[in-house]
Amino acid sequence: MLPPDTSAVQLSPDEVVRFSRHLILPEIGMEGQKRLKAASVLCVGTGGLGSPLLLYLAAAGVGRLGIVDFDVVDHSNLQRQVIHGTSWVGKPKIESAKARIHEINPHCQVDLYETALTSENALEIIAGYDIVCDGTDNFPTRYLVNDACVLLDKPNVYGSIFRFEGQATVFNYQGGPNYRDLFPEPPPPGMVPSCAEGGVVGVLPGIIGVIQATEAVKLITGIGTSLSGRLLLFDALKMSFRELKLRPNPERPVIDKLIDYQEFCGVGGSAPGQEEAGSVATISVSELKTLLDGPQDDLLLLDVRNPPEAEIAVIPGAVLVPLDRIESGEAIEEVRRLASGKRLYVHCKLGGRSAKALIALGRHGIDGVNVQGGIDAWSQEVDPDVPRY
Repeated sequence: MLPPDTSAVQLSPDEVVRFSRHLILPEIGMEGQKRLKAASVLCVGTGGLGSPLLLYLAAAGVGRLGIVDFDVVDHSNLQRQVIHGTSWVGKPKIESAKARIHEINPHCQVDLYETALTSENALEIIAGYDIVCDGTDNFPTRYLVNDACVLLDKPNVYGSIFRFEGQATVFNYQGGPNYRDLFPEPPPPGMVPSCAEGGVVGVLPGIIGVIQATEAVKLITGIGTSLSGRLLLFDALKMSFRELKLRPNPERPVIDKLIDYQEFCGVGGSAPGQEEAGSVATISVSELKTLLDGPQDDLLLLDVRNPPEAEIAVIPGAVLVPLDRIESGEAIEEVRRLASGKRLYVHCKLGGRSAKALIALGRHGIDGVNVQGGIDAWSQEVDPDVPRY
């Protein structure tokens, strides 16, 4: 990327005081701070990664921030999405983020895009920014952001998180690798659980998001060595960092247009966690409720969530056998015994893990039916006293 044009940029007396700790750094100084003020950064997503990203880019003095998100703030977000507060629950995340940004830096211009990023709007939205920061949590949008950045020659500051581990790098910068050099093809649908199913420790996105913000500041000011060509891996449990080298793949297909990324990733518009549900028989939670209200002698409801989830909420009568025990083969005979002579129904939180369990059981001749939407749908449609998480 070219350095931002600072010829017409001036810092007000308030900004000189506000950014004085930058101004006394020889590596940044007045010119670097003017570059930050002249720069524009687009953040795709205002969740766990987008929250610290936006907070620190605003605090650093980036003059224009764009935010793409169409979600609303939920109580479950507040454990890690630190840009939002309780008073904003139920309201648009982009509005919450804008209000918080202006509390930190009222000089920052904030442009909002309350929409999903799609192949139809990505090029138009991204074109107006110097840098794109990917704060998304799904493969279709990651590939879309990558390909749009390649087509527009924009740096893509990437981060991802899961449970206790995160990673960060800079894609598409000065001839460096892009996301397709790391992941040429998406994993099979349902293979990688979402944070909603697998969980994430709340501090982790703060660490990775701040690393992304650091890289964006370095690219804008032209200081230091970027993560381009290096994938930084972080393990919070071990408190360890390590690096993997990344190189462009000369055999990588040319990116010359945007495509249907839902189809490319095998996600047919299904709800998160239900990508594999199309390959197994399904039942709705209301239909399950009707069955449970009748005789249950010939019915087995299997819960394949993890034990800590069962401590939060349960569907009465369900038997807990975690998915990992089924996929490892350890619990196959146990399930066979429990399901002998009975109709088997399987649920998890959202429907993805239960579909995977049924696929694994099917390989051993054990057939069953997947509960669409899992216990989350049960909480919403059948019994609101069952806590959502």
